[in-house]
Amino acid sequence: MSSVVVRPVAAHSIAAPPKQRRRRRTPDLRRWISPLAIVVIWQLASSTGVLPSDKLSSPWTVLQSAVELAQTGELGEAFVVSLRRVAIGFVLGAVIGLVLGAVSGLSKWGQALVDPPVQMLRTLPFLGLIPLFILWFGIGEEPKIALVTLGVAFPLYLNVHSGIRNTEPQLIEATTALGFTRTERLWHVVLPSAIPQTLVGVRQSLGIAWLSLIVGEQVNADAGLGYLINNARDFLRTDVIVVGLVVYAILGLITDALVRLLERKALRWRA
Repeated sequence: MSSVVVRPVAAHSIAAPPKQRRRRRTPDLRRWISPLAIVVIWQLASSTGVLPSDKLSSPWTVLQSAVELAQTGELGEAFVVSLRRVAIGFVLGAVIGLVLGAVSGLSKWGQALVDPPVQMLRTLPFLGLIPLFILWFGIGEEPKIALVTLGVAFPLYLNVHSGIRNTEPQLIEATTALGFTRTERLWHVVLPSAIPQTLVGVRQSLGIAWLSLIVGEQVNADAGLGYLINNARDFLRTDVIVVGLVVYAILGLITDALVRLLERKALRWRA
């Protein structure tokens, strides 16, 4: 019989699987094509007289006005005032939306008592509430912050309520079989399941917060980006109006990007 010789295999001869490296996400430059094209067409239309300056200033004029406003300090002061209003309104609205959404989502009695008035109030238009807020709070900061608060509270409430109510029934059954208490089930299953939907509500609330601020600052404002835009309207300065709108848009994009960063950090457990 022929003997079979089994040779030991060296450990280093077995190729170890390559380590999976985390790929860095590079920005998609194709997303800049259409915005840049719009700016170029806008500039050409202004330069050739197709778009009159009294209707809309050219991008170059808008840029010059932005630099001038920044150098004089007007843009910085308006930016700080508007940012403070949004920050206060967002904190108040987030607390209201989270509390009401949790009460309505976790309790049948809470849903029966909280959900109907919230659903009625959220359909009211902002412009219709401004006269009432002025009668209640005067013409100071309070009505503007109140508009932002309402704009933040409603979408956050809806998303928190939906996130809690849409918890997977299989997970609830599993916690029951494992003998979890109500508090343990809430802390380990229900609230983590509601986080993704809640963060969606935060993104929506931030967008509506800036929209609410624009509406609020158009009425009896003596400072802020809305006040800057109103003054520019009175003097037919379309370049300053566009500067204010661009700042609003940039602030909205920055806050949305911060929430998306928080979402990636908080939801790393998801595929």
